[in-house]
Amino acid sequence: MLNDRLRERLVDLEREFESVLAQLNDPDLSSDPKRLRDVSRRHRELDEVVTCFRRLESAGEDLEAAREMVNDSTGEERDLAQAEVAEADIGRLEEELRLLLVPRDPNADRNVIMEIRGAEGGEEANLFAKDLYEMYTRYAATKGWKVEVLSSSPSERDGLNEVTFLIKGEGAWVRLEHEGGPHRVQRVPVTESQGRIHTSSAAVAVLPEAEEVDVDIDQNDLKIDVYRSTGPGGQSVNTTDSAVRITHLPTGIVVAMQDEKSQIQNRAKAMIVLRSRILKAEQDRQAAELSEQRRSQVGSGGRSEKIRTYNFKENRVTDHRIKFTLHKLDRILMGDLDELTEALMADKRYRQLDDG
Repeated sequence: MLNDRLRERLVDLEREFESVLAQLNDPDLSSDPKRLRDVSRRHRELDEVVTCFRRLESAGEDLEAAREMVNDSTGEERDLAQAEVAEADIGRLEEELRLLLVPRDPNADRNVIMEIRGAEGGEEANLFAKDLYEMYTRYAATKGWKVEVLSSSPSERDGLNEVTFLIKGEGAWVRLEHEGGPHRVQRVPVTESQGRIHTSSAAVAVLPEAEEVDVDIDQNDLKIDVYRSTGPGGQSVNTTDSAVRITHLPTGIVVAMQDEKSQIQNRAKAMIVLRSRILKAEQDRQAAELSEQRRSQVGSGGRSEKIRTYNFKENRVTDHRIKFTLHKLDRILMGDLDELTEALMADKRYRQLDDG
């Protein structure tokens, strides 16, 4: 059964839930988009907890009633069974409540911006960056998520020097947040004539998409440069200055976009990425981390640094953080990522419960 301290906490959350309901009925709430979003989000967070708590309280009452029936009767099996069922319900609801009380990730409902770039290994790293991009877009398709490419830079041999894309859909952040970091590949490159296995790497960064109400950017803090778009090898692919580079002076964050023919469209896409990088940097500062998550995720991209290894000869994928290996690389590259993402999600839950 719940201890007194936990019960007091749950009673406080129940009171807050009633207060949130009252705020949602406030007609003035719709005029404040940020407050409306925050109150609605808090309502969703509390709804599951309070509903589970109330079901647990009801199950407790059922158990007391069943015990009284057992005590007042001659010990009929039906009365004993009712008490056993009530006890089982309480155990299940207590475990469910324990999981619901784990601190919720503030980014859980956000869309995801992913950035992938070839790191060590020359053109083979760029080819692997493209493989990863295709892997994630296939995974997104299996989940019904929408993918929007914000910028891409093709390499000379049909790989990707780098690509930035937005993934929109329910559960995108929860399933993809752990993908950030150096990914290592071991395989025979298409350019290798002797059949030797090479090791290369690509760097992946994962950012929560920021809405305009999340980050207040002073236009005076922006340095905006425009220039002509260029393709592989540096040749100009546009006769107008449509490419945009935005520098956020207080943080030094720089975002460049050139994929669209319109300067306005490139600027809009650049602002999406800029807001998200600023939001993540601020979240990391508040969490007292030493550096923003994007930098710690990407690292130097060196082959000795890795969160995951993709070994083609053994058809193997190993996530080194949780020491988890699957011998189904072919399926994973086709977007079958659920076993990996769910193992990482479970590891996060276990760590949070241990911390609690």
